[in-house]
Amino acid sequence: MPERGPSVQRPIVAPATGTPSDRSLLSHALAGIVDAVHGHSGAVYLLAPGEPVLVMTVMAGLPRAFAAPWERVALGSPIPVADAVREHRTVWVSGEEEMSSRYPRVAVVLPYPFALAALPVAVHGVMYGAVFVSWPGSHPPELSNGERELLTSACERLALGLEHAARAGRPVVPGAAPPVPDPVPPVPAAVEAARMVARLPYGMCALDLDGRVTYANAAAANLLGVTVESILRRQLWAALPWLDDPVYEDRYRAALISQQPTSFVALRPPRRWLSFRLYPSTSGLSVRITRAKSRTVPGRSHAEPDEEAARLVHISHILSLASALTEAVGVQDVIQLVADEILPALGGHAVVILGSEHGRLHVLGQRGYEDPSVVDRFEGMPLTAPTPGAHALVTGVPAFFESRRELERLYPARRATPDGLGAWAYLPLVASGRPVGTCVLGYTEARAFPAEERAQLTSLSGLIAQALERARLYDTKHRLAHGLQDALLPRRLPLLTGIEAAARYLPGTRGMEIGGDFYDLIPAGTGAAVVIGDVQGHNVTAAGLMGQVRTAVRAYTAVGQSPTEVVRSANRLLVDLESDLFVSCLYLHLDTAADRLVLARAGHPPPLLRGPDGRVQVLGLDGGPLLGVDAGATYPRTEVPFPPGSLLVLYTDGLIESRDTDLDEALSEIADRLAAAHARPLEDLADHLVHHVERTQERTDDVALMLLRHVNGHRRIG
Repeated sequence: MPERGPSVQRPIVAPATGTPSDRSLLSHALAGIVDAVHGHSGAVYLLAPGEPVLVMTVMAGLPRAFAAPWERVALGSPIPVADAVREHRTVWVSGEEEMSSRYPRVAVVLPYPFALAALPVAVHGVMYGAVFVSWPGSHPPELSNGERELLTSACERLALGLEHAARAGRPVVPGAAPPVPDPVPPVPAAVEAARMVARLPYGMCALDLDGRVTYANAAAANLLGVTVESILRRQLWAALPWLDDPVYEDRYRAALISQQPTSFVALRPPRRWLSFRLYPSTSGLSVRITRAKSRTVPGRSHAEPDEEAARLVHISHILSLASALTEAVGVQDVIQLVADEILPALGGHAVVILGSEHGRLHVLGQRGYEDPSVVDRFEGMPLTAPTPGAHALVTGVPAFFESRRELERLYPARRATPDGLGAWAYLPLVASGRPVGTCVLGYTEARAFPAEERAQLTSLSGLIAQALERARLYDTKHRLAHGLQDALLPRRLPLLTGIEAAARYLPGTRGMEIGGDFYDLIPAGTGAAVVIGDVQGHNVTAAGLMGQVRTAVRAYTAVGQSPTEVVRSANRLLVDLESDLFVSCLYLHLDTAADRLVLARAGHPPPLLRGPDGRVQVLGLDGGPLLGVDAGATYPRTEVPFPPGSLLVLYTDGLIESRDTDLDEALSEIADRLAAAHARPLEDLADHLVHHVERTQERTDDVALMLLRHVNGHRRIG
């Protein structure tokens, strides 16, 4: 499990700005770290000056293309290196299963067995970046103490080196991506080994870590239908168009990352099937090539040699960002994810998401523009306006402007563009064949948009459009559901003689954030009728049924039914409605003249009673089944003394249910808080009792709470 760092919080500060230096310090440090812990690969990330972004600066052990989706990582991203920096701790991921559980965005792109450790690089209160090291899937499930100490001390030494370089006026900062390394010459083999391999009846070739051929025997060239010279120093999938398929390249990636043999079968046009078996090591791969039996692959046609398949690196990038977009719920979530995940990965500076409604553009949100007036110019813009945003949406064709001059040449009305940026991409957002908006990406400097990047941005615009369409539908339903629930719950509780009351409602944090929990306080005779309940489910249907039950309870109370009769009548109503949802309920009459409670319970959690002496007890009431289960069910009557100074706590199960807590323990904890509250004001006590639930980030159930205190005189009900 990940180790929590010290409680002292160090500021996240990037090194001083300087020219990108030669990265020998980082390269030597990384090589030493990977070797010391017998790792397989690793990388060093540095914080970008002035940006909350980590930039991969050096990588070892695997081709840099494998980590393309994470060349630039926003600090808020759920990625191991970002967590290590943000939380100042070592992050340990033991294998494929834990990676899928904790970091699904990484697992969807690299679904292979490997372990990973990520550590912050910081010293003297300055955060410089992070390091990660990976091991094949054969690594033990825990990071050993020795490995942990080696990694921690190595990262501290690296941070000291970066500090020293900065003080000497040579700060190491992220720079442009390194150029593609020079082709690696063929590795000369021993004469006897070469003769032995040449005599083998099957093909043998060697690949370096980047997939380039460093050696091939004549049998391999014959099976592949090429000469040895034509494939040396080239990647197989670049030299042979029929191998230019992400499926085959994925097997090469799987072998390198897992350090386990992999294989695949490919069709060499026109009808020859070949089997490839890959044997990896930390220095490269050996590949055995043999004939395979002829076969057909359902649903798959072979690409002609002049067709180009999309490169796997771009597909992996799209997969990573698509995975991020699936986590968006509302419109603002989509905008935040585009800003936090997509914008840093693409080197952008600002983003505006525009929606289309009634023939005009409307600003749904933006990130990166400090002056709101820059974005306000989009608001209410007609779709007929001669602007790139409207034109992209109407035509469905993305527009890329590599410089301010190009934008102002094509759209003269936009001269003196006020956003101060240097390049723009206007991406139409089209979902299910219907235009829903425009995504505007802005870049600080003029830049080129190569064909591959344009294709990637166009693909991303489709994913953003789908996410935005889902989010707008969710927001609409969310507003409708909450409007319905607000209308069904009491706006305020009535003012009654001898009774002080307070109520709280907290929606769940999942789904529609709406549920069927309800409560009500109804004047009745010399006191009040009180009901609290919980309809199964968290949707509009549950809220609608809750309203029906609450209205029915009020009607049964108005005609003078006893608690037992009210609950029995509500049960028959639900059976008659033939609803698929069940309801728990607790109903009572509070008689201030007789100082007593008369209660009936239908599958609802028991209330808590604090007496005038401060002692707290759980009222073990007899009860019947949930409402709506059995038309003939009975609900026994229970009478409990309720003298002045007594306090009754009614609640739904969301207050005491959680993944990590036993119900009895949770109820005991509430009772302890209640006992310690003494004469605390009721409103403060209500806040105190729901505080621990309110802090929970993932609340799977909604919570209703009602407090009733028997007092003398009039009190304002909160």
